[in-house]
Amino acid sequence: MSTEAILSTARQYLEVDPTTPITMVPIKRGASGRTIARVKTPVHDDFIGIHWTDEREDNAQFVPVAEFLKKARFNVPEILYDRSQHNVALVEDLGDTDLLSLKDKPFKQRLPFYRSALEQIDRLFYAKVPKDFELMPPFDTALYRWEQRYFFDHFVEDFLKMSPVALEKNETFEEMAEGLGATYKHLVHRDFQSQNLLIKDGKLYMIDFQGLRRGRQEYDLASLIFDPYMDHSEDEREALLDLWEEISDERPEKTLFHQCAAQRLMQALGAFGNILENRGDEWYRQHIPVAAKSLRFVTEGTAIGEALEPVLAKSLQA
Repeated sequence: MSTEAILSTARQYLEVDPTTPITMVPIKRGASGRTIARVKTPVHDDFIGIHWTDEREDNAQFVPVAEFLKKARFNVPEILYDRSQHNVALVEDLGDTDLLSLKDKPFKQRLPFYRSALEQIDRLFYAKVPKDFELMPPFDTALYRWEQRYFFDHFVEDFLKMSPVALEKNETFEEMAEGLGATYKHLVHRDFQSQNLLIKDGKLYMIDFQGLRRGRQEYDLASLIFDPYMDHSEDEREALLDLWEEISDERPEKTLFHQCAAQRLMQALGAFGNILENRGDEWYRQHIPVAAKSLRFVTEGTAIGEALEPVLAKSLQA
């Protein structure tokens, strides 16, 4: 049904009859409730077709957020044809080169793209949202707690087969969520990592931004710098923080930054556990030790780190 919806929308957009050949090449993405395909036809340049379900509330936000970001001059794909009433949109094709695909390149060669990515985070800080534009609910205490429970349920219990009860009852996690959720003034992408940063013609573009909402800027920054897919060394992380300081004229406060990183890494591990247990996609397994190592680093010497140590020790053996 989803591919048929993309195909019929493509024919409407192209204004061609049923005899015109159109093929679709599936594009694999981690998000649930969406079908994404590259649409190929001899009468037009390739473009991307997206069909979404109501499985996730933020899926329906893709088109309005894309249009808002485009108008605000962010680097995002153009919406070519909006058929949101049927949960379909056709989008500019930015190709397949993402920041992750450059992982094996020398770090110095990747730095210009990281500069561009960090500049996007900085610009989100100052972006003004029209009064009539509805964002997703803010990154408040409840959402941080949801991320923690997602980690407890899908990674600790389902994947590691450990009891999450002690972690669920540990008040330190709730206190961290309350502290982080007390302020949510600025826009955050919420999934700002290497697979969601595409490179075309030397420019870096954001994708999968449908979760845009108000929150802490440090969350996006931590998502990029402690990206489990990239496994940055400590020296590389410091170089990225130096670059951020050059762009924003400030360095994130360490405790707050590490708490945001801990939240993000718990969310990522929860997603890895969920995907491995429920979808059987083994590609994500290789990234668990990296995420666990980073989570241990950012929680070292804290009550959270002490509580997580048995989980992290087992994670590094997974």
